[in-house]
Amino acid sequence: MDRNPEETSSDDDAASQTTEDDPQIPENAEAQPAPAPAPAAPPVAPAPSNRERPHYELRHTLLGHTSSISAVKFSPDGTLLASCANDKAVKIWNPFTGELIRNLNGHTKGLSDIAWSSDSVYLASASDDTTIRIWDVDSGVTTKHLRGHSSFVFCVNFNTTANLLVSGGCDGDIRIWNVARGKCVKTLHGHLDYVTAVHFNRDGSLIVSCALDGLIRIWNTSSGQCLKTMAEGHDAICQHVQFSPNSKYILSTAHDSAIRLWDYHTSRCLKTYVGHRNQKYCIAACFSVTGGKWIVSGSEDNKVYLWDLQSREVVQTLEGHQDVVVAVATHPHQNMIASGSIETDLSIRIWMDPGSAD
Repeated sequence: MDRNPEETSSDDDAASQTTEDDPQIPENAEAQPAPAPAPAAPPVAPAPSNRERPHYELRHTLLGHTSSISAVKFSPDGTLLASCANDKAVKIWNPFTGELIRNLNGHTKGLSDIAWSSDSVYLASASDDTTIRIWDVDSGVTTKHLRGHSSFVFCVNFNTTANLLVSGGCDGDIRIWNVARGKCVKTLHGHLDYVTAVHFNRDGSLIVSCALDGLIRIWNTSSGQCLKTMAEGHDAICQHVQFSPNSKYILSTAHDSAIRLWDYHTSRCLKTYVGHRNQKYCIAACFSVTGGKWIVSGSEDNKVYLWDLQSREVVQTLEGHQDVVVAVATHPHQNMIASGSIETDLSIRIWMDPGSAD
């Protein structure tokens, strides 16, 4: 599915962080307003001299998808990279060599999102064919075929123990699935537009969701009760949201070219990251905590942006893609980033920081 929500919309949730390293936010952090940045990207300011800057370089360019890439995800054990695209295929790659290992074929329409189980054995895929498939990655076999959404499935994620799966669709519904039974155990009706991201917190007790209705909602997984609703404003429609690795904060992206870090307990915006361009496509951001603590995002100017989590400074931009970068993922153990692009590019690029590669 093309991730332009003005046409047919999709999102990837680069939310599956497996590291225990947590971003640290000062306890006395001042709440910041959520400004609407000017359309033109502000000049990139240098990072503070006392902070180490990343030095990512292109390592591999992976070619094989024949339609817009929608998501890239590293396996939690770090050995594999999965990608999905509007060409109906899930591809499994070796991120260290760039080799294509296998294709997972079975969906009858394009894909919007993928998610790994925490043991790196299974992969879930969300498709425009209204279904979710759970794959045994080594064999390439579909172990479960989940049916229930009445429209395109937009986003998907496992909880940490991988006994539950959460999905969001263009029908506005959030569904919680029992993985072993392959059955929907709860349907949450809380959004009036495409649900573009869903994510469990670390202990699986909460789900965060967002939709093109402009709302971010926090849900109790067990009861299905909506515990909190946040809105970014009419000019800042949220398109992606996830818990931080320590589950104390929420990271959101929006169509006003801003990424925000929230204390969801108080609904305060603690940090705002700007400099990239995001006004049209569903572009996810993610945390990088293997070396420095960065926020990583794609951009509609065909670049990947890295911000210092604390200072909010752009510390590096990665150039090379020839079209909008809609998908990014960070490796759980090494300083490695994967990025994926759409339409005229169709490449996945693997970037590594040579100063810290193992």
